[in-house]
Amino acid sequence: MSSMSASAILRVARERAGMTLRELATVAGTSHTTLSAYEQRRTTPTTDTAERIVRAAGFNIDTTLSVHLPFDGESRGIELMQALELAALFPARHSPTVLFPRFPTNPASGSRRSAR
Repeated sequence: MSSMSASAILRVARERAGMTLRELATVAGTSHTTLSAYEQRRTTPTTDTAERIVRAAGFNIDTTLSVHLPFDGESRGIELMQALELAALFPARHSPTVLFPRFPTNPASGSRRSAR
């Protein structure tokens, strides 16, 4: 459910469906007071209940499980260095001369013209 709370997901689903609390509660088979409590974080629905309410609004909850790596500057730096070392192993074919035309210079000031 990404970083959204269950209450936010339920509210967003209901609002995107253009439904009132009472309309969604009726379709989802719950009371509008319970749905209101979920949306206001007074209580938290079970996963099954949240999915049922979201489906009643015409949406699906797509969940995936992935590894969360906490930010650690040192290990991320080591990872970057390893990636750069790996990239250096690939052959590079650089031309010793610039193949693109140079920007014309303004003879009066000796500065280059800006692109407009």
